[in-house]
Amino acid sequence: MNIENLKFNYNGKPVLNGINVDIREGEILGILGQNGCGKTTLLKNLNKNLVPDSGCVILDDNNLEEMSKKEIARSIAVVPQTNEIRFAFTVRDIVSMGRMPFMGTFDGESSKDVDIINDAMEKTGISTFSDRYINTMSGGERQRVIIARALVQNPKILLMDEPTLHLDINTQFDVLDLISQLSKENKLTVVIVSHDLSMVARYCDRVMLIKDHEVYAIGTLDEVLTPDNMDTVFGVDAELITDIKTGKRTVFLHGSTKRL
Repeated sequence: MNIENLKFNYNGKPVLNGINVDIREGEILGILGQNGCGKTTLLKNLNKNLVPDSGCVILDDNNLEEMSKKEIARSIAVVPQTNEIRFAFTVRDIVSMGRMPFMGTFDGESSKDVDIINDAMEKTGISTFSDRYINTMSGGERQRVIIARALVQNPKILLMDEPTLHLDINTQFDVLDLISQLSKENKLTVVIVSHDLSMVARYCDRVMLIKDHEVYAIGTLDEVLTPDNMDTVFGVDAELITDIKTGKRTVFLHGSTKRL
């Protein structure tokens, strides 16, 4: 996927101002920035929930604007920041909805669909409450259902907006371990918008910082998550380190560099 000089305005005010990014097959790309910098808006432009004012998003040599929603859904799945569902669907009902882009108008589930649905529910740990109603579940449980719904699309690209926001700490690791494994095994490209510097450092191959509605920096962890960049973008005294117990990269926060 390529983002070419993408610009997007809200009420005449620039939210994204000339974004150029090559998102590589099979990588996990983390997008970081302060509130209001345009992270979520960028994610919505990547699946045609929003249409850029200028520039474009290219998927498999096709301009996203020229593709139907159904065509896009066969390649791109989304885990949104909010997962409120007002209707009393069962967990299995919600997960099954992810197969709709692959079905005809009057088609039912094939044996292949059933296998894919069951596999996604097993991987996300929700098989045991298949028949529970989604509106009776906690925020963390619902998030796992939404992730399973995205996985049954068998996407090439998975867009995740604050995917661990409603999850217990242990479930955060479980979910992102799963996503990391799928990325490696299936060459699944993952784009994660997050505020969590440590989680991004642990799981992402590359990082993009957005500041003042533009790409401030993009590259490897060591290239981007420098003390100077984290001070400039987030106003924190922080450093990228290797956890001696796990061998994983993480960000150690010393404190704020801003004065109230």
